[in-house]
Amino acid sequence: MHLPLLLFFYNIFQKGAVFVMFKIKSVFLKYMAAFLLINAVSFFVLSSTISTIVNSYGSEVKSDSLSNAANSVSAFIESDYPPAEKSFRNYLLNRSQKLKTILELLVVNDDTMLIFITDDTGQVIHFGSSENISITTEAISNGTGRYYVPTEITDTLLAGINVSAMDDMCGFFRFPHVYYAIPLYNDDGYIGAVFATSSEAGTDTLIAAMDKTLIMSILWVMLASLIAVYFITGRLIAPIKETSRAARAFAKGMFDARVTVVGDDEIAELASAFNGMASSLQNMEDMRRSFLANVSHDLRTPMTTISGFIDGILDGAIPPEQHEYYLGIIAAEVRRLSRLVSQLLDISRLEAGERQFHPQLYDICEQGREIIIGNVQRLEDKNLDVQFVCDAENMLVWADKDAIHQIFYNICDNAIKFSRDGGLYKISIHQKDRTIYVSVYNEGQGIPQEDIPFVFERFYKSDKSRGMDKTGVGLGLYIARTIIEAQGQKIWVESEQGEWCKFTFTLAVGRPERQKILSKNELKK
Repeated sequence: MHLPLLLFFYNIFQKGAVFVMFKIKSVFLKYMAAFLLINAVSFFVLSSTISTIVNSYGSEVKSDSLSNAANSVSAFIESDYPPAEKSFRNYLLNRSQKLKTILELLVVNDDTMLIFITDDTGQVIHFGSSENISITTEAISNGTGRYYVPTEITDTLLAGINVSAMDDMCGFFRFPHVYYAIPLYNDDGYIGAVFATSSEAGTDTLIAAMDKTLIMSILWVMLASLIAVYFITGRLIAPIKETSRAARAFAKGMFDARVTVVGDDEIAELASAFNGMASSLQNMEDMRRSFLANVSHDLRTPMTTISGFIDGILDGAIPPEQHEYYLGIIAAEVRRLSRLVSQLLDISRLEAGERQFHPQLYDICEQGREIIIGNVQRLEDKNLDVQFVCDAENMLVWADKDAIHQIFYNICDNAIKFSRDGGLYKISIHQKDRTIYVSVYNEGQGIPQEDIPFVFERFYKSDKSRGMDKTGVGLGLYIARTIIEAQGQKIWVESEQGEWCKFTFTLAVGRPERQKILSKNELKK
């Protein structure tokens, strides 16, 4: 197929694609229009390609047939031409019956073939053809009933060159023909020529019939494809429409909307991902509401207590000898408010990326011992069986000491708070490869399995009844996870409800050379 035609198809396809993508808003209609456009262009290119191939093949076959016919006549004349005969025209007239018989036999299998013989002047002396055509229907006479081949052709033949082409033979034919001409010679030189010609009518009829059949086949195939694509596309678009409906429901605050998952293809994966996102958003909304309720409670309760006791002191309802006792309660409530505000500020700084971490080399085992010593009274009050296990006396880590202390202390504090009286309380520090694993284990209430995925989310509180946890608002573990992940480490929890709970976080093993490099950099600054 010629390059201009391919460029034409490309331009049509490009413009059609732009129309489909930007003018049609419905995904379903876009898909259908794109399918029709691609199929139409593909079928058109296929039809043109097949027509070109058939036409080229037909021309080659016809050229070979004409060449064979012309060579056969030429070979007969060369063998039959008497040496003593001086006039080729007389020879043709004397042997007219035999030559016509030969010409008629050669064209018997081709209704479009015309064979004729000319003398040295280019005049047609004999011709043979089928009943459908003749020299009178194909060629143009000179007005006297004679037919002469144009001098442009005879000059080429006179030079001893065979002529093969497809045109009107310099005006000799009424319309283009495929022709093959062989010059004839004797001892005196050029005496005439043999022409074998054929019109393209047969090939055109074949191509027209083929195009008609191909178009009908294409129409049936496109109809069947449209029906199939209609149902397939409808099935593909339906989950997307349902997802869109669920998204609009989400925008209105209905977080319980879900998408039905059917199959296991990409659309099903999208629906599953949407449902996962919906569940996360719903859980976040539930935790947000719980947080607001908890924060409101935790702010209102101490403020009410503080306000009531201060009013009692100021108006004399509380006797002077009890002022110290109630001022102690007020101080405890103020510290409680301070912790809450501090946690909220920590979250704000962490999420804004304003909190900076300064890793250093320090002993994690010593830090664990300090936390245990700081909670001795609470451990004794619950009569806990305390165990502290380390792989070595001293284990160095590379981390922000203050940030890790905040995490370590918070986990240990929760473990004491939720331990049962007389239960096992265990801190373990182990090393594997280049990682330190710090675990805090306690026996007690534990965490329900359904709550474990949300333990490190903001505002989460497993003790929703507030029966044991009266001081927290569910921010400590979220802060712990954020700090740990900011230092490239991990934290997780394992638990069996009503039996035990174990929190574990990782730290990078400290190397002394790190401290040396840090010290040199600080000196340079």
